[in-house]
Amino acid sequence: MSPIIRKQNTPSGAIFSLLLALSIHQTLTADVTPSVVTPETNSPPASPATPGPPEKGTYNVTNATDVVCLLARMGLQLKINFISSSSGKTVQEVLNLHPSLVKSSGSCDPDSATLILTEDNITLTFSFSLNSTSDKYHLSGLELSAALPNMTKRTVFRNTTLNYMVGTLGHSYMCQKEKSLSVTQDFSLNTFQLQVQPFGVNGDFGAAEECDLDEDDMLIPIIVGAALAVLVLIVILAYLIGRNRSHAGYQTI
Repeated sequence: MSPIIRKQNTPSGAIFSLLLALSIHQTLTADVTPSVVTPETNSPPASPATPGPPEKGTYNVTNATDVVCLLARMGLQLKINFISSSSGKTVQEVLNLHPSLVKSSGSCDPDSATLILTEDNITLTFSFSLNSTSDKYHLSGLELSAALPNMTKRTVFRNTTLNYMVGTLGHSYMCQKEKSLSVTQDFSLNTFQLQVQPFGVNGDFGAAEECDLDEDDMLIPIIVGAALAVLVLIVILAYLIGRNRSHAGYQTI
């Protein structure tokens, strides 16, 4: 007779209950990360990006006989403060003039000259004066008339008592560095790579008289070069003195 093997009953129900209890316990005891509600904030509106350096343009004015009497080569950037029609607050606009879009005109007289640059709704007028006694000229006035999209109305900024771009009759005034010309409290003009000659033009720019900013740039290499020359001279003198002392230490027997 074959032996009878009894199959043991597996307590599957108990195991399932144990696993279910463990799962519920882990769910209840798990760390719950509280959700954080970030309060809404009213961020200020982004300010318009400042444009890069403007493109350099060449402008001229001719007299009644169609002879060039004023020459100018420069990049121009306008910085204007005005009341915005949309917000009612004072805003600042920085604009570059684009030579390809600018129309130039003006006039020349014995002791005064004007250069008028117009682009869309912007008109910029330069006024130059000549002192016939000293043969010195200067930029005596600047006027900007602008009707920007965000302006409540066309605005005019004017100053007729300026003393910029001082030069000598027959010579040009040059300032390659960026230079800011304060015109009024709400308007300033930035010039780049400027060269202008409003009087005594003879076909082309006369010899250039540089502005202080350009002269300072030339002064730095001169100072550095002079300092190096002095240093080399000191080294040579020290070498010669040391050599003479070494020869003096030897005596003839």
